[in-house]
Amino acid sequence: MKPNNIFTAVSSNVQTVDELSANIRAAITGSPLLRGLAARGEVQNFKRHGSGHVYFTLAGKESRIAAVMFRSNTSGIASWPTDGDDVIVTGNIDVYPKGGTYQLYATRIMPIGIGAQQRAKEELRAALEREGLFDIRHKRPIPKCPSKVAVVTSPTGAALQDILEVSLKRAPFIDIVVIPATVQGVDAPLEVSRALAAAGHLPDVQCVIVARGGGSKDDLSPFDDELIVRSVRSCPLPVVTGVGHQIDKSLADLAADMALPTPSAAAETVFPDSREITLLLASNERLARSRTERAIERSDEKLAQMNERLLLNIGELFDSHEKFLNGALSDIKKHTLSSVKLTEASLAGASAALHAVSPFAALGRGFSICRDAEGKAIRNSAAVKSGDHISIQFHSGSAEADITVSNNDEV
Repeated sequence: MKPNNIFTAVSSNVQTVDELSANIRAAITGSPLLRGLAARGEVQNFKRHGSGHVYFTLAGKESRIAAVMFRSNTSGIASWPTDGDDVIVTGNIDVYPKGGTYQLYATRIMPIGIGAQQRAKEELRAALEREGLFDIRHKRPIPKCPSKVAVVTSPTGAALQDILEVSLKRAPFIDIVVIPATVQGVDAPLEVSRALAAAGHLPDVQCVIVARGGGSKDDLSPFDDELIVRSVRSCPLPVVTGVGHQIDKSLADLAADMALPTPSAAAETVFPDSREITLLLASNERLARSRTERAIERSDEKLAQMNERLLLNIGELFDSHEKFLNGALSDIKKHTLSSVKLTEASLAGASAALHAVSPFAALGRGFSICRDAEGKAIRNSAAVKSGDHISIQFHSGSAEADITVSNNDEV
């Protein structure tokens, strides 16, 4: 085949550099192994740019990969690594077309070495403490007997079994809702944070336990992550942690409303002992009965005293009114007798006056009253004539008479 024929045969597969770069990028970004990955290595050439972006190299024993963290992801980093620190970086692999290179686009950086971890923890603790996230005044009381409890932990871990065992012995009547979450490793901060947010929206839940089982000190590092710490503090429900060891205390413990060293200890705090509750109720019942009986006795005594006072007051009031009424009655009698005497005297005077002008008084002195046949009084002789019949009334008795002679008779 001639050369020009070879060129003609392959010309249909020729790509531009831009097309090749786009295809390489599509192949890389389309691989699930290169998305949402976590890579461990040593930080080299660490540089924070004035734009806010961070550039560094993540080095292994024989390989190197360029990494960049954009400013939008840097706000959650309280302590930056330095060259030589061992870290785990989460993010995605992508292609930088202009440079023709692939690089790691980081979203989170977690220190692994003990020294780096401790430095990052202390720097973050100081920053969050200044914000007041650990202020004891913000701690909320744990319900004495919650009706429902949410548990954020691994569904396959020993921590959950410990909590269930304790709750079954102490308070089997309390409902438990398990919210699954990875509690160690690079995925733990995001999953625990999401679980705490979900717990705050569950109906009737009154308390949240965040727990993890035993492990190395490195396994505790996710609970020093700022994302979990802020999620614990922002949860609308009281949070009890059981994630540490006797000698270790995570930043999440400092933010929690109550921190216990183990899941079992956390469960014993949240779930009340039903036997103790029974004894307490019985004691409270006896105390309430005793106080009630004593209150009734005091009320009876007070009622008797009030009744005695009332009777005494009524007696005194009755005596006072009786004295008043007797005095008033005496005054009425006096006034009545006086009025009667005055009236009698007045009547006697009036009677004497009437008697003085009475015609009967004149009759008593020898006078008499003459009346004609019609009963009219005859005042002078001119009123009668001979033959008239008259009646004469004396002081005692009366008489009938006929007129035989009258001065009025004609001569």
